[in-house]
Amino acid sequence: MPFPNIDPILVQLGPFAIRWYALAYVAGILLGWRYATGLLRNTALWTHRPAPFTPEQMDDLILWIAIGVIGGGRLGHVLFYTPGMLATDPLGVFKVWEGGMSFHGGVIGVSIAMIGFAWRNKLDLLRIADVVAPAYPIGHFLGRCANFINGELWGRPTDEPWGMVFCNDQIRETFGYCPAGEVARHPSQLYEAAFEGLILFLILRWATHSAKLGNRRGVITGIFIAFYGVFRIAIETVREPDQGMPNFPFGLTMGMILSIPMVLGGLFLIWRGMREPLPPALPAATGEPAPTAA
Repeated sequence: MPFPNIDPILVQLGPFAIRWYALAYVAGILLGWRYATGLLRNTALWTHRPAPFTPEQMDDLILWIAIGVIGGGRLGHVLFYTPGMLATDPLGVFKVWEGGMSFHGGVIGVSIAMIGFAWRNKLDLLRIADVVAPAYPIGHFLGRCANFINGELWGRPTDEPWGMVFCNDQIRETFGYCPAGEVARHPSQLYEAAFEGLILFLILRWATHSAKLGNRRGVITGIFIAFYGVFRIAIETVREPDQGMPNFPFGLTMGMILSIPMVLGGLFLIWRGMREPLPPALPAATGEPAPTAA
């Protein structure tokens, strides 16, 4: 299948360009913010514990998260995949608009942001994460779609009928050649958008709305990082390893190495949260009148 001619730049106004990649990050943060706010406002989800924090506090947290996503994602890409940039082009670390973001770095950045927010507001870190985690796949889905539009992060060669040749006029004009060659490859960006984005979102939607696992500290966070890790490890088997990466033993890739601790940590959080006794049901969940202040 030929790769479609999609311009990575949505709008060009003189020297100012609005790229699909940047728009995906902005839309992901905004949509995730509104979705998480909706979770906090939905009292039917909080049957044994009150919502972890208020929608007004979510308005404050989203700024912390935005900084964590962008800063952590960029630094993670540099440290994990292009460490040579620190010596050859240190200012390139700040050129976020040129692309190059790491999911694992973004998770670390958001985790640091949530730790700081929890400490400042004296809130339960795990319960904050249980609200943020269900919203994260929205931005991830959009980001992987933007990777596809950019014609980057392609997969390994394949003879499957849906294999795609990541070469078009736009790519030739940008690079002078086609970095992926003119061989059919797995559209691994779309695999990640489907599994780590859409399917993971639906799994977490079940956890929040059907199973109401937000009442168990850390379980939703555990589901998020464990399933992401499993999906990423599986897709890494058909995704082309990043250039400059060493040959890791046992056929491992950097994405696999970073995802294995996520699976283990996620399973631990699920086990821990399911063992923890639930507090009594809230009055609103049992139909009893709420206690009034004296």
